[in-house]
Amino acid sequence: MTAERNDGTGRIQMTGVGIPSVSQTELSKDEVNRYRRHLVLPDVGREGQRRLKNAKVLLIGAGGLGSPLGLYLAAAGVGRVGIVEFDVVDETNLQRQILYGTADVGRSKLDAARNRLTNLNPHVQIDTHEVRLCKDNTLEIFEQYDVIVDGTDNFPTRYLVNDACVLLGKPNVYGSIFRFEGQASVFWAEQGPCYRCLYQQPPPPGLVPSCAEGGVLGVLPGVIGAIQAIETVKLILGRGDSLVGRLLTFDALRMRFREFKLRKDPDCPVCGTEPTIHELPDYDMVCGILPVEDPHRPIEEISARDLWKRMQETNTPVLLDVREPNELWEELGYIEDAYLIPIRSLPERLDELEVYRDREIVVICASGWRSEVAARYLAERGFARPINLAGGMVDWDEEGLPFVRAAEGTFSALLQRRKL
Repeated sequence: MTAERNDGTGRIQMTGVGIPSVSQTELSKDEVNRYRRHLVLPDVGREGQRRLKNAKVLLIGAGGLGSPLGLYLAAAGVGRVGIVEFDVVDETNLQRQILYGTADVGRSKLDAARNRLTNLNPHVQIDTHEVRLCKDNTLEIFEQYDVIVDGTDNFPTRYLVNDACVLLGKPNVYGSIFRFEGQASVFWAEQGPCYRCLYQQPPPPGLVPSCAEGGVLGVLPGVIGAIQAIETVKLILGRGDSLVGRLLTFDALRMRFREFKLRKDPDCPVCGTEPTIHELPDYDMVCGILPVEDPHRPIEEISARDLWKRMQETNTPVLLDVREPNELWEELGYIEDAYLIPIRSLPERLDELEVYRDREIVVICASGWRSEVAARYLAERGFARPINLAGGMVDWDEEGLPFVRAAEGTFSALLQRRKL
């Protein structure tokens, strides 16, 4: 694929050959009729449709995100769609996993998905991998495909997918969902940052709940999965502006999209200038996930405007920002007096907050859900008044309240910042 950066935007504009680099397969008469609405598009046409037919895409997971992904990629005519999944259909899946129906409950997700997608488009080859991805099988499976699409909901697999894609030089079309919010990007180390450039290390067990613990709006994966499908098709066609180097966030309650620039981290352990990860580690040991003690415990919240008013008073609350240093985008920045401890470091640095145990501590993140988890974590460990900043720095910014813009190159210093 050929690509060039637009001056001043940081976007990857695809200008030519997509993925895969050849499209020699011809379309049958039935396929010409089926894809007629594609063939009349100048940026698709017969050549683009042949490219789709020749493409090999692997979906990691056939759940909330994998359902719209599988449906749209099969309908679009992607010639070979692989699916990695080892679960069975549960009744609780049906609220969001639109690949399945009530009759599929108790059935293998792979069997049900294969039948549904083959019925949707018999011209598409559906490959199934009924395995749990691990360091021993991931590279072998990934090597067979052109594009990897991450529809996982846990951190061990998410980091495994990222690192394998970097080692193999493959694009990773990323999506994640939680409650009413979603994110999407394309991580491709050959063209821009990878997932570890954004979140270098996984959070410790218990600090980030799963969708089962925290819930998810049923239609949300349809939005994020459709965005992932669009990005996948664009990569195959070699058309449009890719999400490489950009993180797209979606707030369903406010019906609002925001876009943030992502930078390649020279200190990234897998794609940086001196990488330390050269083979896949044991990800269960690195980032096992455990449920929080009480995910439904009520946590006090404060709005951005009310926090600003409180900050003008004499007895101001303590501010704790739990984002990663490389999340302090120029668009959002950070509040000047905030104490910065990334959520992944909170357990090991909890003693630094002991002096504030009886004080109000307002916890801050980008949008409000990680800070809520961190506030609950503090409450469970005896802190008297942890308070979540509802809406996070997104709401703070939209209220027009003052913040400091993190200059490029200052992230390491910010990470070491101390208030005590």
